[in-house]
Amino acid sequence: MSSNNFVVFGLLLLIAHVRSIMWYMEPNQSKCLREEIQANVLVSGEYQVSEVHGQKVDYVVRDSKGHILAQKQDIPHGKFGKFSFVTEVYDNFEICFNSHVPPTHRGVRQEITLNVKRDLEAKSFESLLGEASKLKPVEVELRRLEELSKVIVDDFSRMRKSEEEMRNTNESTNARVLYFSIFSMCCLLGLATWQVFYLRRYFRAKKLIE
Repeated sequence: MSSNNFVVFGLLLLIAHVRSIMWYMEPNQSKCLREEIQANVLVSGEYQVSEVHGQKVDYVVRDSKGHILAQKQDIPHGKFGKFSFVTEVYDNFEICFNSHVPPTHRGVRQEITLNVKRDLEAKSFESLLGEASKLKPVEVELRRLEELSKVIVDDFSRMRKSEEEMRNTNESTNARVLYFSIFSMCCLLGLATWQVFYLRRYFRAKKLIE
């Protein structure tokens, strides 16, 4: 792989680990976003809700088993909020925003912005930048490249493991289909042989053949 291709691949991988979205939340409605995430991955999110008097918006982050990983009720309007968690297993995760409008108020749709980061982009390097006396900007950038390289290697390892699991599944399925086909052929041959002997005995009993 050439250096240019490696850089392009790294940038694409880095972009793929960032999810940014904006939508309008209707009054008293819910909006959920789901995604599959690998194990041992740091996930952080930053959100903002437009200000509307009298309306409240909550959010909750859950896994497929319903375990709550992060939540907040009555999100402050107009301010950026943050959440973060580390995945323990490969699973489907969802973040849901819920709008609440009192019966005495007329609901107005609200603008919600959500920016989700994973892996390297979710890690904060502010502590490194704060140690300017110990680490030079070049050293900080090298640390970032080191983390990016680790992310790429981990992704390749996961892809290779997934490919091996799929290959093993295909081989196992092919073996089962082969055994089932052989068993079916044996059953058909046995049934055909039994029919031949049965019909021969029947025709001899009726004296149609000798």
